[in-house]
Amino acid sequence: MKPIKAQKAAPNRYYQGPPSDHFDGTLFFNPHGMVPPGFRAFLKWRFGNKKTKWPKQEENNISPALPSERVNGDDLRVTMIGHASLLIQVSGLNILTDPVWAERASPVQFAGPKRATAPGIKLDDLPPLDIVVITHNHYDHLCIQTLKKLQKEHEPHIVTPLGNDTIIKNSIAGASVSCLDWGESYEAANGVRLSAEPCHHWSARGIADRRMALWAAFVFETPAGNIYHIGDTGFHEGRNYRAAAAKYGGFRLANLPIGAYEPRFFMRNEHQDPGEAVEGMKLSEADFAVGHHFGTFQLTDEGIDDPVIRLEAALEQQGIEKARFRPLRPGEVFDVPLALKQPINASGPVPAAPSSAVAQRDSTD
Repeated sequence: MKPIKAQKAAPNRYYQGPPSDHFDGTLFFNPHGMVPPGFRAFLKWRFGNKKTKWPKQEENNISPALPSERVNGDDLRVTMIGHASLLIQVSGLNILTDPVWAERASPVQFAGPKRATAPGIKLDDLPPLDIVVITHNHYDHLCIQTLKKLQKEHEPHIVTPLGNDTIIKNSIAGASVSCLDWGESYEAANGVRLSAEPCHHWSARGIADRRMALWAAFVFETPAGNIYHIGDTGFHEGRNYRAAAAKYGGFRLANLPIGAYEPRFFMRNEHQDPGEAVEGMKLSEADFAVGHHFGTFQLTDEGIDDPVIRLEAALEQQGIEKARFRPLRPGEVFDVPLALKQPINASGPVPAAPSSAVAQRDSTD
């Protein structure tokens, strides 16, 4: 795997800071990883491959959920809204990830990937929100239209990687935002800590701002157990999974993307496939996993049900019970069992984990 070379770019419009092992002074990058595919590869994909047709509206026999106001004690509850939007209720806090209630994952609402399933929770039925986590700035993860509605009704605290705070604050007056670099943390209430960690992805809101804002996985350390949440990632030889297990000692739950992976020549460096997600569950030493990032917006070539079919096949091949890695449908609720006495472990060397920095860059307009 060739190392990333810095590319010439306009000044960073979202973030200014010193260079690091994943920031060259202008652009963010994946250490020892790959840059996003270029225009030639994009043309090869668009004109050399055929998409499996999705239904305009997917049948869903699960009614929209009506969440409890709070979940306390050892309980941990996850409710699927759709795509990468999950309501995580733990330790008396309500945490919402990458909320998108818009009809399209697009900068405009007259074109772009259209929602094939209704949200699993109606906006008006959300419990009081404490924290919103934005993993990166792609339109299927950072929806300004939705964030404006959440700000009006809930005024949640937003936690996001470097540079995304600029995008949010430029559009939402009064937004309370903490922006984190990899390895930095936000101390929430009730003994809960949110930390940004590496994942192998990229960012862009348009054609001229690629990699100007950081992307991240998140770890939620809670009295009820650790949660590993990834919005998007390429597998990247499992490096980040191994590092997370070494640093945090395993997880009660891992929320892992399983969709938007075909064709592999174009998507492999940014979106893992279901088999890689199962391997990631093992490498991160997670007792249970939730599969997301499928079945809502057609972003790539696979069929709407293919991620679930391939996930089940991968679990069977690995000898892992289906109940331990659940691909949630919109409206589906998962009350995560307590940690197992014999967690799933993966073989292979584990690299030394970087030291953890606790830092906050809080800003309120």
